[in-house]
Amino acid sequence: MVAVGAQTGSATASSDQGGGAPLALSAAQRADALAGAQQEAAATAGKIGLGAKEKLIVRDVIKDADGTVHTRYERTYDGLPVLGGDLVVHQAKNGSRTVTKATEEKIAVASTDARLAPAAAQRSALSAAAAEKTAKAEAGQAPRKVIWAAQGKPVLAYETVVTGVQPDGTPSELHVVTDAATGKKLFGQEAIETGTGTSTYSGKVPLDTTKSGAKYTLSDGKRGGHKTYDLNGGSSGTGSLFTNNTDTWGGGRQSAGVDAHYGAAVTWDFYKNVFGRSGIRGDGKAAYSRVHYGNGYVNAFWNDSCFCMTYGDGQGNTHPLTSLDVAAHEMTHGVTAATAKLIYSGESGGLNEATSDIFGKAVEFYANNPAVPGNYFVGKQINIFGNGKPLRYMDQPSKDGRSKDYWSSGIGGIDVHYSSGPANHFFYLLSEGSGKKVVNGFSYDSPTADGSKLAGIGRDKAERIWFKALTTYFTSTTNYKAARTGTLQAAAALYGNNSKEYKAVAATWTAINVK
Repeated sequence: MVAVGAQTGSATASSDQGGGAPLALSAAQRADALAGAQQEAAATAGKIGLGAKEKLIVRDVIKDADGTVHTRYERTYDGLPVLGGDLVVHQAKNGSRTVTKATEEKIAVASTDARLAPAAAQRSALSAAAAEKTAKAEAGQAPRKVIWAAQGKPVLAYETVVTGVQPDGTPSELHVVTDAATGKKLFGQEAIETGTGTSTYSGKVPLDTTKSGAKYTLSDGKRGGHKTYDLNGGSSGTGSLFTNNTDTWGGGRQSAGVDAHYGAAVTWDFYKNVFGRSGIRGDGKAAYSRVHYGNGYVNAFWNDSCFCMTYGDGQGNTHPLTSLDVAAHEMTHGVTAATAKLIYSGESGGLNEATSDIFGKAVEFYANNPAVPGNYFVGKQINIFGNGKPLRYMDQPSKDGRSKDYWSSGIGGIDVHYSSGPANHFFYLLSEGSGKKVVNGFSYDSPTADGSKLAGIGRDKAERIWFKALTTYFTSTTNYKAARTGTLQAAAALYGNNSKEYKAVAATWTAINVK
C-alpha cells in the first residue's frame, strides 16, 4: 500500500562493480537452480548445523559474477512451518559458506501437540480483527499449526488468516499468530501491502497490447502476459479486461488503465534491464493490474495472494492512484515478498515500505519521461491531499508531519508508512548527499542527525546496493541495525571493503543515527 487511511547473461552493471554483481538468470535457468538447490537441501541443513527435525525449503537462488551463490530458504520443524525461521546460505566459489538467519535462536519446542484447540485460536483471531475494526471478518480456513520464531524463543503456535475489509475500504488479510498453549496473541500482520495511449499522468506513452479478433486488449505479450482490468467500482474478482476497437488508447475510464499498464511495463523493464530480474518473482511470469476499485477509494495496494496490483480512483473518483511511482511501489511489494519477505510490522515493515518507495522513485527516474520528471517526492502526481503536496519527502521525511528523519529506539512502534522515513532518508543521502541542491529541476534540503556533510555516490549505485541487500542479505525480521549490516555487505560485494561506496554507506547510516 502506498498511503495510510531475464535476460540471459550478466545484468547490466556499471563498469566499476565488482564480482558481487548478480547474474541474470532466465526463467528456465532459475527453475533449474531452484530444483538443484532443493535436491541438496538436506545435505545443506546438516552442513549449517540444523537439527534432525529441521528441513529446508528453497525459495530463491541468486548467482553472482564471482561464482558466489546465495540460496534463500524457508524452514520447517517436525513438518511445521517456522515463521521467522528463514535464512540465506552464501556459498563462495571455493566452497566456503556463511549464513544469514532471521533468528539466531535454536528451533526446538518440547512438543508439537497443542493444548489449545484450533477453534479457540480462531476466536482469538476474530477478536483481533474486531479490534482492528475489520468489516465482514471471516476466518474461512482452519488455523494452521506453526512454530513462531520471529520474536524471542520459538514456541508452538497457530496462524489464523482472517479476511474482510479495512476501515478505509482496503481488503484485509490479517494473519494472527496465537500461542498454542496459552491462547495469547503473539503477533498480527496485515498482508495487504499499501505502498501508445494517453494516460492521466504520463502523457502519451507506448503500450504493448494484444490483438484478439478485430479488437485490442491491454495484454502485454512481451512481459509475461501482464493484463490490466477494469473493476468498474467493484471490489473483487478481475472485472473486465480493457478492450478497444483500435490500438490508440486513452480518455475516460481507459486513462487509468493506460497508466497502470504503462507503469507495470516500465517497472518490469527496470528490474530486468538494471538488475537482470525477469518479473516480480524472477520466473518470467507477470502479475496483473486492476483499476477503478471501489467508490472513492483513496489508495492502491499489492496483494500477494492474487499476485496483483489494485488502484482506487481517489476522493470523488477524480484522481486515480495510478501514477508511475505508485505503480512501481506496488509491484515492488511483490519483489520484497518474493525475496526478503520483510514482515509488514515494526522496523521490518518500515523497511518494506521504504523499499517500495525507493524503487518506485528509481523506476520514475529510469523511465526518463518528460511528463513525469524523476524526483524524490513520493506520490506527488496523485495529489492525494488536494494541495499539490506529495505523500512523502525522501530528502527530509518529517516534512509530511508524521514520518521520522532518523532512527530511534521507538520507531518500530509507529505506522510502517512513517517508520519508513529513516530508510528513505538514507537512500536520498546516499544518492545525492546532504544540504541544499537542485536535482532534475527539483529543490531539496537534506539534514543529518550528526551535522555531517555527505557527498553521495549517485542514485545508480545506491539502487544497486539496496537491491543486492534486499535480495541477498535481508531476511523477514531485518531491522534497521541489520539493514546497516546488509547494505555494508552488499557494498563490499559490489565495490570492495575499502571502497568509497562502502565508506559512504557506513557514513550515511551514521548520519541517520543507525550505528
